Amino acid sequence: MTNNNDKQASLIISVYNKTDFLKSVLDSVKFQTDQRFEIIISEDGENDEMRRFIKSYEFDREIYHLTQEDKGWRKNRSLNRAALFAKTNHLIFIDGDCVLHPRFIEFHMKNYDPNLILAGKRIKLDNHTSEWLMEEPGNVFKIDKYIRKNLRKIKKQGAGFVEEGLFFSPDSFWGVIPKIRKMTHLKGCNMSFSKDALMAINGFDEDFVLPAIGEDIDLQWRFEGMGYKLKSLRNLAVQYHLNHKENWINQDENIALMQRNKQKEQFVCRNGINKWMEVQE
Repeated sequence: MTNNNDKQASLIISVYNKTDFLKSVLDSVKFQTDQRFEIIISEDGENDEMRRFIKSYEFDREIYHLTQEDKGWRKNRSLNRAALFAKTNHLIFIDGDCVLHPRFIEFHMKNYDPNLILAGKRIKLDNHTSEWLMEEPGNVFKIDKYIRKNLRKIKKQGAGFVEEGLFFSPDSFWGVIPKIRKMTHLKGCNMSFSKDALMAINGFDEDFVLPAIGEDIDLQWRFEGMGYKLKSLRNLAVQYHLNHKENWINQDENIALMQRNKQKEQFVCRNGINKWMEVQE
């Protein structure tokens, strides 16, 4: 483990209500091989149970907890505030339902470049595997082997994107696999970039008031319009998405907003992080 006082990245964890999931995520954060990061929990709400849990959770460093009034989906607003609060230039974003492989942070740190947008994916666990992973924090060291041994079984049980749950060390015989697997779309649950890059596009667009596209896909085309390149961390920065019911919503409104901005080549959004700088001052 590295010196906890030598912070070189900010881990921003997006949450909404599920404290049992957040516990499993934070437990996996404790096992990271590279510990040179601060922890910021970005809550799109003000849940008393969440506040009590974070306050009581035992960690070897401070956990910063940012909240905002619960007025519906305003994740982009909370992410902008968290990014501005961060004390480092390297911002790593995850969701509070994604448990981390022990080397997750390590590979985001090793590949950090202020001109790159780092992007990974996650396996969507079936209910049985998800419950097993949450039973014991140490199971995070066993899950890679478990997935390899039970690929067909967990697929039948409902796991999705199973191949994303396999870790391949770059030093191993299979180390070429992460090098040839590319990313076409940015995923908000597994991405990192410099704060400078985020400021260059004025952060997350707060005109998006529905989940999905505004959290990541909208960022990607704006980053690329400003000259930043996407780099894949598939099968290196591995995540295990805990099973829960997902309420998919129609994306027509999000798509229409993004397309209007694309037509204007509006890489720098109008309703973004800059206004929070003024508030902070």
